[in-house]
Amino acid sequence: MAPRILGLHHITAIAGNAQRNYDFYARVLGLRFVKKTVNFDDPGTYHFYFGDETGSAGTILTFFPWEHITAGRRGTGQATEIGYSVPAGSFDFWMKRFEDNDISYLKPSEKFGEPYLTFFDPDGLKFELIESKTPDERTPWATPEVRAEVATKGFHTVTLTLASSKPTAEILTDVFGYTLLEQHDNRARYVTDTVQGAAYIDLVEAPGEARSITAGGSVHHIAFRVKDDEAELYFRKKLLERGLQPTPQIDRDYFHSVYFREPGGVLFEIATENPGFTVDEPLAELGTHLMLPTQHERLRSQLETRLPPIG
Repeated sequence: MAPRILGLHHITAIAGNAQRNYDFYARVLGLRFVKKTVNFDDPGTYHFYFGDETGSAGTILTFFPWEHITAGRRGTGQATEIGYSVPAGSFDFWMKRFEDNDISYLKPSEKFGEPYLTFFDPDGLKFELIESKTPDERTPWATPEVRAEVATKGFHTVTLTLASSKPTAEILTDVFGYTLLEQHDNRARYVTDTVQGAAYIDLVEAPGEARSITAGGSVHHIAFRVKDDEAELYFRKKLLERGLQPTPQIDRDYFHSVYFREPGGVLFEIATENPGFTVDEPLAELGTHLMLPTQHERLRSQLETRLPPIG
C-alpha cells in the first residue's frame, strides 16, 4: 500500500516577546511546554514547542519568538486561522478565561455545522476553538487551571487564504490524498480519512484580498505528517514529478522534514513521526532543559547567557 499523509503534524508561527509567548500558551491555553530549543538557522532565537503530553503529531504548535519583530498582516498566500478541537460546552469557560486575561475574542458562531469561538493571541495570531461534530477521543494535556473537560485536544483545522484555490486544492487531493468534504461560498473544506484529529484543511478563495506579510503574529509554515522516512521520500518524489521544488530531507532532531512552497504561496512541510520529542529528554522532563542541535552545542555557554530566562 502506498504511503499516506496522516493529517497535520505541526504548525509553526512567529511571535514577539518570548516570555509573553510562553505565558500565554503554557498558562492561559494550558498547553504542555514540550521543547525549549533554538532556531536552527538563527540560534540566538528560541524555538518553542507546545502540545500534548508527548508532543503528539497533530497537537504541536511551535514558535520563533523574535523580540523586536514587526507585526505581520493576514492575507492571501498564508495560513490565516488555526483551529483547535475542544469539548462541547467549553466555550463559557474559555470566554471567561479570555476576559480574565485580557485576550481579544469574538462571540461564538458556526460554520459547516460546528460552533466555533475566535480569539487572538498577544501577537495577533488568529485561532478558533471548535466543537467538532465528529468524535475526538484524543486525551488533552490538562493543568490545574485548564481541566481535561475543557482543554484543547489538538488541531482540528488550519485555514489557508488564497488568491486562487484550485492549484492548492490539486496538491491536497492529487498528491496528499485529501477529499473535498464541504463547500460554502468561498470556503472549501478538505479532509483526510487517515486520522481522527487534525484532519481538515480549509481553503478560502479571496482574489481581491491583499497579499499577506509574514512577520509577528503570522503562521510561518504548516507541516503534514507521515509515518517515516520512506513515506516522506515517496511524497518528495511525487512533488518533483509535478515540477515543484521540494528541499532535500533535513534532520530537525525531533522529526525529518521536506519543505516546498505550494502554488498558492504557503510554505508546506512534510514531517516524519520519528524520532519524537523524547529522543533527548525523558517524558517527565520535556521542556525543562535548553536542548541544542548538535551543530550549535558549541555555543551553549554563549546562548545560555544571551537567551532570556523563561518560566
